[in-house]
Amino acid sequence: MKALVLGAEWKPKPGYEPCPLEKKSKIALNGNLVWRNPKMELKELPMPEIADDQVLIRVKACGICGSDTHFYETDEEGYIKYSGPTKFPCTIGHEFSGTVEEIGKDVETLQVGDSVVAEGMMWCGRCFSCRSGLFNHCEQHQMIGFSVDGACAEYIAIEEKYCWEIGDLLKRYEEDRAYEAGALIEPTAVAYNGIFTVGGGIGPGAYVAIYGLGPIGLAAVALSKSAGASQIIGFDKSEGRVVLAREMRADFTFNPLTLSSENSSPSQKIMEVTSAKGADIQIEAAGAPRETLPWMEEALALKGRIIYLGRSTGKASIFLDTLVAKKGTIYGLRGHSGSCIFPQVIRLMASGQIDMTRIITARFPLSEAIEAIKRSSSREDGKIMIRI
Repeated sequence: MKALVLGAEWKPKPGYEPCPLEKKSKIALNGNLVWRNPKMELKELPMPEIADDQVLIRVKACGICGSDTHFYETDEEGYIKYSGPTKFPCTIGHEFSGTVEEIGKDVETLQVGDSVVAEGMMWCGRCFSCRSGLFNHCEQHQMIGFSVDGACAEYIAIEEKYCWEIGDLLKRYEEDRAYEAGALIEPTAVAYNGIFTVGGGIGPGAYVAIYGLGPIGLAAVALSKSAGASQIIGFDKSEGRVVLAREMRADFTFNPLTLSSENSSPSQKIMEVTSAKGADIQIEAAGAPRETLPWMEEALALKGRIIYLGRSTGKASIFLDTLVAKKGTIYGLRGHSGSCIFPQVIRLMASGQIDMTRIITARFPLSEAIEAIKRSSSREDGKIMIRI
């Protein structure tokens, strides 16, 4: 089968000593500190063999994520920009949907022919974190397309417990678009996890500010509007994404570069829109906390919440007394598993409450997947989709 495989050189940065677990597993806890000179290749690989508790999925659609872009991009020393756990070589791709082609003998809830999507977070279900209900923080966690072979390929083998049926999407959309919607469940679920499961939800009438209008930020726009936000204010340096956010029903959208040239800033715009009340919820989906955190601090409403969804290799600072004075809260999180998140997102899509397929701005066949990754570096697209 054909698959898009990323290889890289294990070469810890000077001054960084991998921990014993990293050395043993070859899973870098922060890819930016270890993996150098990445190379993507479309390869011919053997068909995956399934275990008794797994299913074989014929992939229909796979989205290109910002994390995939950060695998391709490097810093000035040649290290990948992604700062999370990684192990290479690895078939990339973790936003996908497809049909069940084969099932293991212990599989009970799925049948051959079922249309499915799968969680990308691989949780064990046995460690203290999992038994506490914190699947995204599993002590043994790995992620499809990061340290385990992913779905930018013709087939993928995956455990039954990570899969969810998406038959209801086929009732709403024509077939190709239904599978694209399925591939968009994962990034939408990340935003859902941050806003509702971890961040406490959105009260009708809330002021919401979103920094970074890539797929997760655009999902945050759609979810916030569906939850009753009165004003959604979005920021991105890409004019294309600014336009997309308006199409996804953001009320105000701005380019921080344009604001800077006008001697203004995102925080000033938020205070103007909210009559100096500030934003009740601020969502960081840009992965640029050094830039965004000062703005969020200045625009924090009383009892305001900051939800950090991005990933960054850099550190950022905040004046903690602002949180004291405003009774503010910062939430950090990762992932999308647990708390019935995938089924809830599927219901929202199937009912028409949100339509994430509107953010797809480019489609490529698997044979042109490398070109798709290169295009993603421009950050002008909403979502680039690989059709397989």
